[in-house]
Amino acid sequence: MGIFAFLKERMPALAAERDFDFSRHTTIGCGGRAEVAVFPSSPEELCALLRLLKETGIPYFLLGAGANVLPQDEFFEGVVVRFSRMNALRREKDAIVAAAGVTGGALLRFARGEALSGFEPLCGIPMTVGGGTAMNAGIPLRHFSDLAEEVEAVAEGKLIRLQGRECGFAEKDSIFRGRIAVVSVRMRGAASTEEHILREEEKFRTRRGGLPHGRSMGCVFVNPPFASAGRLIEECGLMGTRIGGAVVSTQHANFILNEGGTASDVAALADRVREEVRRKKGVSLREEIRRFRGENA
Repeated sequence: MGIFAFLKERMPALAAERDFDFSRHTTIGCGGRAEVAVFPSSPEELCALLRLLKETGIPYFLLGAGANVLPQDEFFEGVVVRFSRMNALRREKDAIVAAAGVTGGALLRFARGEALSGFEPLCGIPMTVGGGTAMNAGIPLRHFSDLAEEVEAVAEGKLIRLQGRECGFAEKDSIFRGRIAVVSVRMRGAASTEEHILREEEKFRTRRGGLPHGRSMGCVFVNPPFASAGRLIEECGLMGTRIGGAVVSTQHANFILNEGGTASDVAALADRVREEVRRKKGVSLREEIRRFRGENA
């Protein structure tokens, strides 16, 4: 029995589809296919799913907006877990509780409609709330770690609640980059006006307008302490370096653009950049992106 048939037999209400294409669902626009994608619609269904996958040893991969993900070219004989059906939003006093599948755009629209500010620095970042929390997305002015008061998550097949200080937030990192799946996040805002929020959003949207256009994962490497990863890469003379269809942007050196290449091209180029910076600058860059790794595999 194939994975799709097995899941439908054990969890008949679970939304699922065969033959998932990573190239269509990641911003880098490359990668192979997966046998099955599933779309849990509640925390309870997600718990049951992850318990089942763990018990049976079926490999899985948690995928949000696919904005900072580098997939693999090879076929994945496993399950891609997506969160698009978990998209509830509600206000609790001066906070917003957003489910993992809420997009960044939906979060900002909701906050604006509720006249709650504090979320504007996230404007223009391609993400879901779950993925943004996992990678502690943001800009120097504000990250998810500055907003998150409480996170509901699934760990070892059980629902847990963590306070913000328990989430292991660091520069573009958290405990959720492993096996713990974000379910929802309570984020603190501040009372404001829709007009003020619109002005702030436009300011941050304009700032992001100078970033490279094209298929990318955003910044590939985390800025090391007191340095810029992009500046280090540029000083190593790597702008415009190409492997296959992957190229280091000549506009922002911390971006790798996919111009018709494969996931293997992108991975090889990221490896070359990291090694050159280590060799020439003595700095070991840490990747901000998440390379494909199926859990239970």
